Amino acid sequence: LERCLKDLGLDYVDEFLIHFPISMEFVPFEDKYPPEWSNLDGEMVLVKNDINATWKAMEGLVYNSKTKHIGISNFNCQHIRQVISVARIRPTSLQIECHPHLSQAKLIRFAREAGIRVSSFSCLGGASYISLDMATANDLLFENAIILEICRIHKKTAAQVMLRWAIQRNTIPINKSSSGARMRENRKVFDFYLTKEEMKAIDSLNKNH
Repeated sequence: LERCLKDLGLDYVDEFLIHFPISMEFVPFEDKYPPEWSNLDGEMVLVKNDINATWKAMEGLVYNSKTKHIGISNFNCQHIRQVISVARIRPTSLQIECHPHLSQAKLIRFAREAGIRVSSFSCLGGASYISLDMATANDLLFENAIILEICRIHKKTAAQVMLRWAIQRNTIPINKSSSGARMRENRKVFDFYLTKEEMKAIDSLNKNH
């Protein structure tokens, strides 16, 4: 976090998250920054970690006024239980991949019952995975018949419908675009409401991946 604050020119951040409940081999900043996923040999090397100790270190950031809140990302229910069991400061938020093909209903419910708000990334589906050969054109939610029919009814785009679905599930969709027009489009999701039947229809698209 110290390096992040230096890069941002800040004294503190509002919230700081653990990105993954796993640890990668440490790469010195002077050798590679940001380190991303691989070491200096271009390999992804997992190392043993103690999530309890990591969370205690996160709490130290709050005590030292480096961040106001701490949270978690890509954690499952068991990971969350482990953190809560030792936490003096509970996680304020959970950030996860979530879209109609990966609705994460049980995880969201568990987090909410634990008092943790949920934000979602890749909320328009896994289109970015196609270039990585981790998805195919058949996985594109923008062309899904159910989504397109709801678009027709509300005169909205597929992106707007999926963002609205996320909002009505009481999650916080995090979407990005380099297009100013798309940014404006993505904000226009508060002038319509999906019916219970439409929400269930989108829920039915879940594939758990």
